Amino acid sequence: MQKLLKNDRLFNIVVPVFSALLGMLVGGIIMLLGGYNPITGFGALIDGMFGSPKGIGEMIRAASPLILAGLAVGFAFKTGLFNIGVEGQLLVGWLASVWVGYALDLPTVIHVPLAILAAALAGGIWGMIPGFLKARFKVHEVIVTIMLNYVALYVTADIIKRYLYAGNEKSYKINESASLSSEFLASITNGSRLHWGIAVTIIVAFIMWFILDKTTTGYELKAVGFNQHASMYAGMNVSKNIVLSMSISGAFAGVAGAMEGLGTFQNMTVLSAFTGTGFDGIAVALLGANNPFGIVIAGLLFGGLNTAAPQMNFNANVPQELVEIIIALIIFFVASGYLIRLILMRFSKEGK
Repeated sequence: MQKLLKNDRLFNIVVPVFSALLGMLVGGIIMLLGGYNPITGFGALIDGMFGSPKGIGEMIRAASPLILAGLAVGFAFKTGLFNIGVEGQLLVGWLASVWVGYALDLPTVIHVPLAILAAALAGGIWGMIPGFLKARFKVHEVIVTIMLNYVALYVTADIIKRYLYAGNEKSYKINESASLSSEFLASITNGSRLHWGIAVTIIVAFIMWFILDKTTTGYELKAVGFNQHASMYAGMNVSKNIVLSMSISGAFAGVAGAMEGLGTFQNMTVLSAFTGTGFDGIAVALLGANNPFGIVIAGLLFGGLNTAAPQMNFNANVPQELVEIIIALIIFFVASGYLIRLILMRFSKEGK
C-alpha cells in the first residue's frame, strides 16, 4: 500500500476511483436518511446506464461533449491555467459548426471535417482572448473567461435570431452532408441518438496526449505551467505558450460544441441559460486526474449519471436531484485527494 501511495501515477488512478466510491457511499447514506432505498436507487441507475442498448448509446452520446469539455479544462490545468470559460467556447464552437453545416453544400467527406474545424477555430479564438490578456497584461484568466461565458451566451443567441432563425427559438438545421448522426449506430442501440462524435472525441483525446507527452511544444507548455520564471530563464517564450495553451484548450471546447450541433441536435437553440456541459467538464477533468484517457472514463461515468438519472425517479421514486448531490460529493472527495492520501497512509501503517 505504501509503495502505491508513493507512486504518483498510481495514486492519480486510485484517488478518483476511491473518490467516486465514497461519493456513491455518502449518496447512498443520504438516500437512506431521506427514506429511499439506496440499493433500489443505484440498481435503477445502473440499469439505466447498462440495462439496454439504448441506455448504453445515450450514455456514450452524452459523454462525448463532456469528455471534450474535460479535455479542454484538463489541457489548461496541465499547463498551469484554469480555463473556466469552456462553456462559452463550447457555445461559439456550436454556432460555428451549425453555420458551416447549414450555409455550405459540400460532400460529406469535406463538409463534416470543415464544420468541426470551424468549431475548433471559433473556440480557439475565444480561448485566445483570455490567453492574450493574461500574457500581455497579467489579467487573471478566471475573471476574463467567466465574463466571456456571458458574452458568448448572448452573442450566439443574437446571431441566431438575426441570421439563422428558423422559428421556435431554433436555428436552421444543418445539411445532411454535415451530420455526424448514424442510422447504423442508432439501429444497433435501439433508436438512441448515438452518433460518430465519439470517434472524434477519442481522436481529440489522443491528440491531447500526443501534444503534451510526445512533442517539444507540449514540454514547453507544461514547463511554463510549472514555473514561468524558470522557463523564461531557460529561453522559453512564456507569453506565446500561455496564448497557445488557452487557444488549444478553447479549440477542444469548440469541438465539444460541434458534437451538439452536428450530432445530437443538428441545430442550435437560442439559449437563455448555460448548458452546464462546460462547467461539468471541470468535474470530469478532476475525476480523470487531467489525464486524457482518465478523462474519457470520467466522461462516460458523468454521461451515464446524467442520462440514467431519470430512471432513479421513474423506477425507484428517488428525486433526480440526488444524482446532482452524488456528482457534487464525487468532486468534493476528488478535491480532498490530499486528505484521502493521508487516510490511506494511516490505514497502511496501522495494518503493518
